[in-house]
Formats: sequence, structure tokens, C-alpha cells
Amino acid sequence: MVFKRLLGSLGVGGPSVDTVLDPGPVTPGGVLGGQVHLRGGNADFTVEHITLELVARVEAEHHDGESEGVVVFHTHVAGGNLRLAEGEQRSVPFSFPLPWETPITELHGQGLGVSLGVRTGLGIAGAKDKGDLDPLAVRPLPAQEAILEALGQLGFGFRSADLELGHIRGTGQRLPFYQEIELTPSPRYAHQTDEIEVTFLAGPAGVEVILEADARGSAFSEGHDALGRHTVGHHDVGQTDWNTEVDDWIRRLVGHRAPHTAHAPYAGGDHHGSHGRHDGHGHRSGPGAGTAIAAGAAGLAVGVVGGMVAAEAVDEIGDFFEGDEEGDAEGEGDDEGGDEG
Repeated sequence: MVFKRLLGSLGVGGPSVDTVLDPGPVTPGGVLGGQVHLRGGNADFTVEHITLELVARVEAEHHDGESEGVVVFHTHVAGGNLRLAEGEQRSVPFSFPLPWETPITELHGQGLGVSLGVRTGLGIAGAKDKGDLDPLAVRPLPAQEAILEALGQLGFGFRSADLELGHIRGTGQRLPFYQEIELTPSPRYAHQTDEIEVTFLAGPAGVEVILEADARGSAFSEGHDALGRHTVGHHDVGQTDWNTEVDDWIRRLVGHRAPHTAHAPYAGGDHHGSHGRHDGHGHRSGPGAGTAIAAGAAGLAVGVVGGMVAAEAVDEIGDFFEGDEEGDAEGEGDDEGGDEG
């Protein structure tokens, strides 16, 4: 789907922009490419710059409730200082790497209900306009996919996925938000927890995996949130029995044992910091409309009902046009891919 809009700041007859991304999903840290197609207006214009912004629909929790907003988490300058003659058509190619912590939007082609987009803007004579917005599809890295597949084969089910504004203490998180993938417990652990949350923080050398469980209490003890942190190198994917490994992680997590680190940590982040899950944001989402996946032997992606979750994601991308004119959410990343926080 391609969204087009005339540059409103220039009025009727101004240039228009249409960005077309290369087909297929990309991975975190992978290269995003495409073409920016420009069409001249009713006069000659000088395009001072062409910018591509990666944007995400992010939730934030406040003392008086919750809100949603658009966060820009990466900016790439695709070109500039070019003369666009009246009625001229021109294409500008681009390619740039995604930030490693870019959220995943799909698993085996099934949407997770997360809204990411590429917003194109032109700067002309000091004016800037958000002229084009295209949905961005991101598939998991091999390590992320292996872990999610293992969870599915162990009997965990997909509940929902969202993006939360804030930082996870004690990690090397760079973006101003993080992704939570919420899972229903497998029958083996259903008596110990109502939900497992998974967050991936990827980097050049590997992935930090943060697990959180709402551990139930007993007649003799109160329930509490349990946290586990693990680091997985990209090279470890094909050398690990992931069903056994992930089951061990979950067993330790809900068994109220100390967090276990399965592999040597990669560069960046304090893997033994505070066990607080959120930095100023204590949100825990309940079941959403995406409670559509019954996990089975083929993994979490099996069982999505008629593309329902994927359709939601497309609708939310369209909603960017209703929301982004009111101002982006606070906590934007820098031009190199995010806030080091």
C-alpha cells in the first residue's frame, strides 16, 4: 500500500512525493532500500533535502491513564539540493541500515499488530512537509525467530504485541521505546503464571532477551513479577537446542529462581542491573483483539485467524495521518538510530 499526499505547505500545484520500498520484509540491522519518486508542480522548485523517517506508533503510560503517539526513531537524508523543474519526474534511490532494535512486525508473514512506517518529507524554501507514509514490514532475526518458535513448540500462545515508551533499566537499550510480545502460558506453566512477556534488544553481536512473568502466589506467599535476562550471540542460533534452552529459562523464571544467563554477554548493557522491568512505565497490557493464535508444534505463527492481526496493523498505519499532525511523542531517537538513554 502506498500513501500519497500533496505538499500542503506549498499549496495546490506544489510538488508531490511517492516513496516505494523494495519488496519484502527486512530484518533489524538489515538494509532498507527503495526509490523516492518526485513530480514537479506548477513551477520550478529547489528541493533542499529529502528525509526518510522511521516512525512507530507507541504507547505511553501516565499517572492519569494511557496515551498513544508517533515516535521518530531514525532519520536518513536521502538527497537534497536538487532543482525540480515544472512537471518534472525524478526518482532518487536510497538504502540505509535499520537500527538493530527495530521492532518486528510479523512472524512467518503473519502480522503482530505493531505499526511501523517510513515517512518521507521534502524541504523546499525553508518549508518542511510530511509528504508520504509507507508501512514497514520487519521480520525477526534468526535468533529471535528461533526463540519464538521454541516458545510456540513448548505450547505458549500469542496474546498481543505492543511498543512501550520508556527504557528497561540495566540494559544497553538505545531506542526510546521497547517491544513487548505477550504470550499465554503453556499448560505446563498455566498454574504458575497468567502471562509471559518477551522483549528483544538486538545488537551487532547478539540479542538480549528479557523475560517477565506475573508469577502467581500461593497460600503462603504473595505473587510477584519475575524477571529473567539472557544473551544470545547471532552465531549461537544453529548450535543450540532451543526447546530445551527456552524451557529452562521459563522454568527458572516462574520457579522464582535467580535469573540465568545462558551465553556470554555481548558488548553493551548491564546484564546484572536492577531487576525493575520498566523505567517509569509500569504498564502491563491485558488481552487485546489479537488473541488469535493458538500455539502448536509449528510455532507461534500458526493459527492466525484470517489475517485479523495483519489487517489491524494496516489500519493503524493509516491512522498515522490522523495522529501525526498533532505532534510526535516525546523521546525521539537521534539521526543514528536512537537515544542512548
